[in-house]
Amino acid sequence: MQHAIYLPPFGSFGDVHALVDLAGAAENAGWDGFFLWDHIQYEAPVPLADAWVALSAIAASTSTIRLGPLVTPLARRRPWKVAREAVTLDHLSRGRLVLGVGLGIPFWGEFSSFAGEASDDGERARLLDDGIEIITRLWSGQPTTYRGERLSVRDAHFLPRPLQQPRIPIWSAALWPPARPGPIRRAARCDGVFPFSGAALTPAQAAQVHDTVTRERGTDEAFDLCVWGFADQAAEYEAAGVSWLIESAGPEDVLADVHRTIGAGPPR
Repeated sequence: MQHAIYLPPFGSFGDVHALVDLAGAAENAGWDGFFLWDHIQYEAPVPLADAWVALSAIAASTSTIRLGPLVTPLARRRPWKVAREAVTLDHLSRGRLVLGVGLGIPFWGEFSSFAGEASDDGERARLLDDGIEIITRLWSGQPTTYRGERLSVRDAHFLPRPLQQPRIPIWSAALWPPARPGPIRRAARCDGVFPFSGAALTPAQAAQVHDTVTRERGTDEAFDLCVWGFADQAAEYEAAGVSWLIESAGPEDVLADVHRTIGAGPPR
C-alpha cells in the first residue's frame, strides 16, 4: 500500500510556492503521492491556486512522487484540452501523473455562478462519460472520431502519446454508499476508484468498496482503491484492498501543522 498527501490549493494552502515546498517535503520524507483538490472557488473568498498549474510546478520540482488532481470535474472542462494538458504533465513528470475525474460539486456555486455550465448531476454525468471516452481515445495516438450523448470528435489525431502505457491511470470518484449504480459502473471501467462520503472511510467500508467494484469489473485484474482514512489503521486498510491511503487537510488547517505531519513521514 502506498501513502499520499491530499490538499486543497486554497485557504491556508492557496500559495503555489507553499504547495511546491510541501510537495518537495513530502517526497523527501518518503511519501508516495501528492494530490490536489481541483476547484475554482470556495464557499468564502480565499486565496486559491489553480490545481493544474500548481501540479506542473510540482512536477518540475520533484522526481519520484506521484501527483495529480483529485478530482477534476470533466463536466466543466473540454476533454480534448484535458487530454493535451494531461499528456504534457505526464511527460513533464516523466510518467508520474494520475488523472482523477468526477462530476464536480455544486454547493460552492462552481457551476451555478457561471453561465453555460451543466445544471444537474445527470447532465454532468453524461459529460463525464463522454469526456473519459474522448480522453482515452485521444491518448491512443490514433485518429479519433467519436459521437457521444453530449460531445463528439471528428478526425482528431493527438501526438505524442503518454509516457505511461497503456494510458495515464484514471481514477474515478464515487460517492459511498452509492445512491445509484452509475458511479460504480464508471469506476469499474477506469483504473481506480476514489470513494468519498464526507468523512474518512473505515477499513470495513473500504473493503465494501473493493468488493463492489471487483464484482462490477468481473475480473481479478488489479485496480487502485484510493481512500482517505485513519493513519493508525494502515494495516487494516491494506488488508481491505486499499492500494493508496491518503491523509487530507482542510482549507482552514494550519500550514505549519501540515508541514510537521508531512515531515514525520507516512505511517508504514
